[in-house]
Amino acid sequence: MENVYVQTGEVDKLREECGVFGAYDFDGGDVASTIYYGLLALQHRGQESCGIAVSDTKGPKGVVLSSKDMGLVNEAFTPESLEKLKGDIGVGHVRYSTAGSSTRENAQPLVLNYVKGTLGLAHNGNLINAPQLRRELAYTGAIFQTTIDSEVIAYHIARERLNTGSVEEAVGRAMGKIRGAYSLVIMSPRKLIGARDPYGFRPLCIGKRDNTYILASESCALDTIGASFVRDVLPGEIVTISPEKGIESDLSHMIPKEEHARCVFEYIYFARPDSVIDGTGVYHSRIMAGKYLAMDSPVDADIVVGVPESGNCAAMGYSMQSGIPYGIAFMKNAYVGRTFIKPKQKNRESSVQVKLNPIREAVEGKRVIMIDDSIVRGTTSDRIVRMLREAGAKEVHMRVSSPPFLWPCYFGTDVPAREQLIAYNRSVEQISEMIGTDSLDYLKIERLHEIVNGLGICKGCFTGNYPMDPPEEDIRGSYER
Repeated sequence: MENVYVQTGEVDKLREECGVFGAYDFDGGDVASTIYYGLLALQHRGQESCGIAVSDTKGPKGVVLSSKDMGLVNEAFTPESLEKLKGDIGVGHVRYSTAGSSTRENAQPLVLNYVKGTLGLAHNGNLINAPQLRRELAYTGAIFQTTIDSEVIAYHIARERLNTGSVEEAVGRAMGKIRGAYSLVIMSPRKLIGARDPYGFRPLCIGKRDNTYILASESCALDTIGASFVRDVLPGEIVTISPEKGIESDLSHMIPKEEHARCVFEYIYFARPDSVIDGTGVYHSRIMAGKYLAMDSPVDADIVVGVPESGNCAAMGYSMQSGIPYGIAFMKNAYVGRTFIKPKQKNRESSVQVKLNPIREAVEGKRVIMIDDSIVRGTTSDRIVRMLREAGAKEVHMRVSSPPFLWPCYFGTDVPAREQLIAYNRSVEQISEMIGTDSLDYLKIERLHEIVNGLGICKGCFTGNYPMDPPEEDIRGSYER
């Protein structure tokens, strides 16, 4: 999807930007309900808005039916609204805004009507040259309906299509102009197209159920709808799916494997543990991160606990390696999403405690090792540590299954400016004192390649060494103003 950092002030967690899903039923059946269930499985990737766009490949050319709204998938769609979305090809999207404000206009998929027909586009990622491309388009008469960089991609594909023989060729030409992180699912009148940026920042895979072909951000969405996993879309690859030719592949945009730069936070935090990305299981990666923490940063304790949900697997790995029992120390309120009415401070409600509550019986009188996936600003960590102490924990030792954040991210993860990062200009001991732990340690940076089985990853937010030059204009948050 896009690229702006939005500070909530209350929840000190990284946010991913979006999930994408596409389906094409070669037998002509409606795909809206399949897309709906696929988006439910990808809900963790975006909880601000969602949308579905479908078309009937055997009906009038250029007719696209779409529905999108703010909120969660099961709130935005009803059986009646899905019933109206008649079509055998379609794309869907769940959004968390990293660029462009959180408004209905910025919800995806985007639908463009142009000379050659229609395009439906869903985008996960972030372009670093979006401002320049946007200005160029504006000076040649383009009128923008949104503030998201996904619209820049759609415009470029539409313009290139005027001078090419096929939509997939237009997508390829547009890829030659856009820079940054993107996984795209595109619906044309007769084709479903998937594209992944050459670095492979964001995941995208192909599935099949009977005679329906699927494109999805994560393999867990394929499991949800009973589809089998076919393969991942390769970094730099364009796949075109049609009844006439099945899956066609264009590899002309690929770069050497050693330059690949997958976002390592897909494995540490963003993706669901039941997903497999580029051959490496997310569950395996988190277990291994916990094991390496136990090897490199041991401490005597009575129980190992995880901060739900993403800290749980790493905590299990720590427990397996150390022999210290694994326990559950927090109850998570399953009915609170990432956005909720901010509690009034005069009533002293803690927004953290609305989501998490410690189990006194599990931690009272014990030395606790608490595993979390990251510390961004530290505002949530100190509250969770305090909650454990108030529940009677004798000691609290924190271990983090990622290295310290020292640099911002420009590729779709909302790691903020350096000044807002708790690890910037502070030692581990200083951070430990700030958040109130008895000890603190992070995953060693050299372990990152090991937890993903040697895949090429981006470590820019830890090292400041990005796979491509960062943007000259940092527009994160600018559209909010």
